[in-house]
This record gives sequence, C-alpha cells and structure tokens, in this order.
Amino acid sequence: MILSLAFLLAPVNSMTIQEVDRPLTGSNSYYVGNRAPLAPSAFRKLPITSVTPKGWVRKQLQLEADGFIGHLTEISPWLNKKNNAWLSPKGEGDHGWEEVPYWLKGFGDLGYVLGDQRIVDEAQIWIDGAIAGQREDGYFGPRANLLSNKGEPDVWPNMVMLNALQTYCEFTEDTRVIELMTKYFKWELARPDEAFLLSYWERQRGGDNIASIYWLYNRTGDKWLLELVEKIHRRTANWVGGVPDWHGVNFAQAFREPAEYWALSKKPEHLSATEADYQKMRTLYGEVPGGMYGADENARPGFGDPRQAAETCAMVEMMLSDEELLSLTGNPVWAERCEDVAFNSLPASMTPDEKALHYLTSPNMVLIDGKSKAPGLQNSGPMQLFDPNDHRCCQHNVSHGWPYYAEHLWLATNQNGLGVALYAPSKVTAKVGPKGQTVTIREETNYPFEEKVNFRFETINPVRFPLTLRLPAWCASPKVLLNGKPVSLPTVRRSYLVIDRSWGQGDQLELQLPMQVSVRKWPANHNAVSVDRGPLTYSLKIGEKYVKNGGTKAWPAFEVHSTTPWNFGLPADADFEVKTKSFPKSQQPFTPDAVPVELVTKARRIPEWQSDHLGLVGLLQSSPARTAEALQTVTLVPMGATRLRIAQFPTVSTASSAMKWTVPPAPKKGLPAKASHVWSGDSTDALTDGLVPETSGDESIPRFTWWDHKGGEEWVEVTLPAAKSVSSTKVYWFDDRRIGGGCRVPDSWKLEAWVGGKWMPVSATGAFGVQKDRFNSVNFSPVVASRFRVVARLRDGYSGGILEWQLR
Repeated sequence: MILSLAFLLAPVNSMTIQEVDRPLTGSNSYYVGNRAPLAPSAFRKLPITSVTPKGWVRKQLQLEADGFIGHLTEISPWLNKKNNAWLSPKGEGDHGWEEVPYWLKGFGDLGYVLGDQRIVDEAQIWIDGAIAGQREDGYFGPRANLLSNKGEPDVWPNMVMLNALQTYCEFTEDTRVIELMTKYFKWELARPDEAFLLSYWERQRGGDNIASIYWLYNRTGDKWLLELVEKIHRRTANWVGGVPDWHGVNFAQAFREPAEYWALSKKPEHLSATEADYQKMRTLYGEVPGGMYGADENARPGFGDPRQAAETCAMVEMMLSDEELLSLTGNPVWAERCEDVAFNSLPASMTPDEKALHYLTSPNMVLIDGKSKAPGLQNSGPMQLFDPNDHRCCQHNVSHGWPYYAEHLWLATNQNGLGVALYAPSKVTAKVGPKGQTVTIREETNYPFEEKVNFRFETINPVRFPLTLRLPAWCASPKVLLNGKPVSLPTVRRSYLVIDRSWGQGDQLELQLPMQVSVRKWPANHNAVSVDRGPLTYSLKIGEKYVKNGGTKAWPAFEVHSTTPWNFGLPADADFEVKTKSFPKSQQPFTPDAVPVELVTKARRIPEWQSDHLGLVGLLQSSPARTAEALQTVTLVPMGATRLRIAQFPTVSTASSAMKWTVPPAPKKGLPAKASHVWSGDSTDALTDGLVPETSGDESIPRFTWWDHKGGEEWVEVTLPAAKSVSSTKVYWFDDRRIGGGCRVPDSWKLEAWVGGKWMPVSATGAFGVQKDRFNSVNFSPVVASRFRVVARLRDGYSGGILEWQLR
C-alpha cells in the first residue's frame, strides 16, 4: 500500500498547504479511476478533450500532423486501404499485423488532442473497420492472426488496436467499443491456457492486455474481467522474477506488467519488481543521459557505451510506461523519468520538421548516414538514416509519443481536485469541488527551458478544491506566489505540494523552480560525465549539414554530417555560464540554433578520440583523458535539440598521471568474396575477418547472412591471394533463434573448389556438420585452387548465415 505522508500547515485564510510524498487519497466523483478491489488510482486520466496543449507542445503535435505521421497513409504500404485486412468485415486481406494499430493508436489521439477534423475523419474509417471486423464469438481483427501460432491465435496486434479503440470511446462515448471489448475479453477468457499468449511478442507484452482489461472493468464492473487478468499474468513472461528479455522495446513496455498486476494482487513484491527491473536495465545498459538505455535492438553484455542506441519505439513506449505508472502509483519518479525521455531523447529521433525519423538514436553520435553500423549497433542496415519511408515499426509506433504526453499534462486527483506532474504550456477544463463545478486553468510557461510556471484560474463562481503540484527532485528551493504574494511552504521537503483553497476568477499562482547546473558522473562508463540544468541534459553544439540520400521527392531521406569538431572533453573544474535567449517565435525549441538556453564552458580536444570504421563515435576510454590541447570555448545546448550530439563527455587533464588514450586499430579486412545474396546490413568481409564468435547468436562481431532469402540453395565464395593446397575447412554458422530471429543453421551444405574452369565438390572424409555454437570442421582430399565456395541448403521458412569461415 502506498502511504501519503503529509506536513500540514495551519489554515491561513481558509487555505491549507501540504507537502506530501504521494497524491491525496480518497475518491473522485467525476472521473474514472480503479474500482475495488483494484488498488485505488493515485491520479485519474481526464477525458481527452479536457487538456488543450499550448506553446511548444502544441507545436510538436502540429509538426506531427503536418509531417510523415499525419500523412503516413500516403507513404506506408501497410496503410494502403485496398484489400487491407483491418478494414475488412471478414478480416481478410493484407497488412493485418501491428502496423495499422501502431499508427492508429497515436494518429487518432493526435486528431482528438488537436481538434483536427481531417485526422479525426481518417481515424474514424479505421476505427469503424476494426469494429466491423468482430466475429460472433467475440474475436475481432484480421483472421490470419488466428492461425499464426501454428494454428493458434496471436493477439498482440489486437492489444494495440484496443488502445486506439479506448481513446476513441473516451472522445465519442461510442458504446460499440464497450460492447466489442466485452465480447472480445470473453473470447480471451474462454481460450485454454495452453493455447493463449504463445508467440514471442504477445507473451512478453501481456501487460498491455491487462491495462485494457482494467479500462473496461473500471467502466462496467464486470468481475469476470479480473479472472482474465489473473490468466494473462500467468501466461505472460515472468517480469516479476527479473528481466526475462533484453529486447529494447519489449522492456520499455513490459517491465510495467508486475506493477499493473499489483493493482489486483496488492502484493508489494509485484510493485517492487517493476522498479527492480527498471534499475537493472539502467544499471547494466543505461549509464547514459536521456532516460534510455543501449538496446539496438537488444541490450548486449559489453555494449553500454553512450554510442549504443535506443529505438524510437522504445522511447515512446517508455514514456507511456512512465505515464501509466505515475497515474497508478503517484510516485513522482515516473514523471521525472518521462520528462527525461520526452525532453532529451524523443525530439532527436526525428528531423526538426518531423518529416523523417530514424530507427536508432544514441546519446553520443556524430554521423547520421545510410550505412550499416553493425555490429557496433546490433541492427544492420540504414538504421540511423532519417527516412520517413523506412524503419517499419518505429515509423508507425512513434505516433503516440507526443499525443499521449499531452493527454497526461493534467490529471484528476482524489478529493475532487486537479494535479499537474508534467509541466508544459497547456489549458485544462475540468469538474472540481463538492458540486462538480467547471474550472479552467491556463498553464503559461516555457518549461523546461525556463524556471517559472504560471497558472491562471477561470471560474464563474469561486470553488474550493485541492491543486496538486509536483516538486521536482532536482529543484532544491521551489517558491510559490499566490496573486503576487509569496506563500510560506513547509520546511520538510516532499514530492508534491497540495494547495487546498477556494479558487476564484482571475486568481494567479506562480510556481518557481530554480534550475542549477550540475554534473553527473557515470562510473560504469569510465567516469564520463554529463551536464544537467533542471530536467534538461546538455550536449555539445555540433555543426549539422543535411544531405539528401534517397527517399522520394515528396518525402526525402537525409543524412546529417558534422561540420565542426566534436572530440572534446571537459575539465574536472569546468564552469558553466548560462545564456538565455528569446523563446523562438516558431515555438520549436528543439533545434541547435533556436534553443532559448545555452551553456558556455571551456573544453579540450582529445585527438585520439575518433570515429571508428563504421562512423560510430569511438568507445569511451578512462577519464581523465590526457591531452595537451589548449582550452577552447564551446557551447552546450539541450541534447533533445541536437541530432548530432556528444551528451556524455570524458573528463580531461594535462597532467602526466591522466590516462593516455589510444586509437583502436582498424578491423582486419576479409578475403575478397561474393555471394548469391547478402543482406544489405551484413558483409562478406565478416566471413574471414579472424573474429571468432562465442556462440552462433553472437551479435558483437560482424556477420554474413543470406537474409531475407529463405529456404532453397544459396552460396558464398572467397578468393585466396593465390592458388594453394587446401585440405580442411571450418564453418561457424549464424543462428539467432534465441532472440526469435529468422536465421538458422542450414539443413545441409557442401564445399566446392574452382578447378579446371568449373566448380567441383571436394572429396570429404567426414560429414558436413550443422551444429550450433561451434566450428563445424571437415577434412577432405587436398585440392589446389584459389577459389572456394560453401553451398548451403537453407531450412524451409528460414534464412542462414556464417560468422566465420576458415580454410587450411
């Protein structure tokens, strides 16, 4: 049980002021929260039309509407209406998996929050299609998903579509959604345990289904829905016992499942498991600024440097987890974590005009281009290219990041009050007080770029209710002025300030949150540091040059190249001058030149800190780094405004005792090779680069694969510097079944040599092995040749590849 510890001042002019660790307990007469026996909601989400975003938040939403997200039906093949399974009353057709609901989940909310009728009307088409596709037995959605698990259903896409339907219902009060969800959850409850949540994605993400069940239960009170919660918790991967899966997006949305289940179980170990999972991920792979962690696409042992990246999908799912956990528990840490991602990571995942995105964003990155960065980043291919036409899952799922954030700017509290935990320019209109009187509060601020947050009250008649304000942990001395007069605050510092009084027309409340520059040290990353001011982390300002690279005329793709040096370290005694500028008239502060606040300091270059052969920032080495370079004046800007960025710095020193950095040697280049096919993100150089894998699923070294060719016969050949006698070979097969990938060891293979102008099979003395996690060695009668090739018969439905190949 979460306790609310309060320090209460004596009433002054019928006003009480409390500082509390958690929001007020009690009930709310006007807004939906958790019904018994669920744990009471700490905050309650207001109807979507209650909150009107203003200022820079509205600008992000408008850029989204005008950018690729608002026009994705013109770009994405998965949103082609012709023969689309999500629009078919019979659920028949194409594109029936996650892409449509991923996009619609945020696209509809975008229209509702902005009041954009074009978007509302477009969303209605897809909502109506999803509702019309429900069967008599309760299942809804594409029929192909019913059989995708070896004849059993995959309900993961439906989990996402339910989110879109719920917000639509809140916006319209369309009872068809309640009816659909009731029938659908009865269908889920009727599924045998052994035939439910079988596939990888749905098994990890069962918590998404639980959240939707609570949404329905809190509106209907049907107790059988709680039986379904128990069933889903049983069938979901065990996030209570630790982190069962290191996929970046899975973690961002699934780590909250134990806390969601806690709302029903009330067991402390379920609530604490969510925090434990979060801390484990951040400790192992998240010793970086920006609120995320290195999982590009999975978190990998030894890959915790700030050049490791987070998926855009993971950013928006992490924000949603933070928002849901804030509402459920009231723990203000989730608001702080949400702001960390929203301000410091999400803006950099897209171009400033939000007309392109990339799949992966790193705290330290100095080149954005179309070349693969594997295995430095796990995912191969042009994952960092800004391209609105690519990055399939993120391309669709990013849509909900800013709309959901805007919806959570204001929340209802118990005792018929209002609360604000995420500060941003906005307006709220809601029912408060004992009689449900309507009040409007205008929140006027440029937070997080400035320290003041002003609230102006509009009400026909005075109304008494508690107003709850989060006091950020980074702010040592918040101040409050009521109608221009200072308000005495409790001396015991807690997480929320609750002001309970009669609020009247024209009342003004000013919250001041003084921001101090501070330096964070990251011990796990060689004692590197990052620089913070309030909720913003600052990055080196690097010159950015945008270069077109593909895409279409209407929706081009872009590389971004640096035009100024980036390899700076900060002295241990660095001073920072805060420089403020006018807030941009465009209301888009997330660009290097438009930011309204900068930090100026001195730094020294580290010549040995260079980009590697992939274009990735060189790995950090020990701090302080020894350098003889002169001090230079540099400018730091909020890291969310920078597409090229150094947000985690080494420290530097001229002392002889400081650590001398080295330039890592370039990797060995393999023998000349060619293949029947090679995946664009892989390379034939990996075949003979001398890097021996630890397992067949080793993602830390380069690889060669035939992906996405599946089944059938494929080949790869190498050319030796000169013809020589060869009598043995060793092949280490690539197989990524551990992470649910599509490559397996082949069914069979053979070795051929180019002899007499044709390919001839060698005469082997043993079997051609297809074992995982080892070299498969074959001896054969000596052959004099300069060209050899492996011919593999791939397994049906799977591709394959080679991590290392040796000839002797």
